Amino acid sequence: METFVVAIETEYIKLDALLKYCGAAETGGHAKEIVQDGLVKLADGNVCTMRGKKIYPGDYIIIDDQYRVEVTAG
Repeated sequence: METFVVAIETEYIKLDALLKYCGAAETGGHAKEIVQDGLVKLADGNVCTMRGKKIYPGDYIIIDDQYRVEVTAG
């Protein structure tokens, strides 16, 4: 599994914005499809279908069981 680390300057980043920021989604619509298709898992292993889910530094997501995106404070 490939791992990416994303630093954010804010308190949190919404899931759809994170998908665009890390390059997993080309547009907001693409991010919406990824989330609605159940391709994103949270650190607890549960599938997340909420585009607006707040992701905080220290959290990570897994996309399509292929990519791990870790969020850090920047």
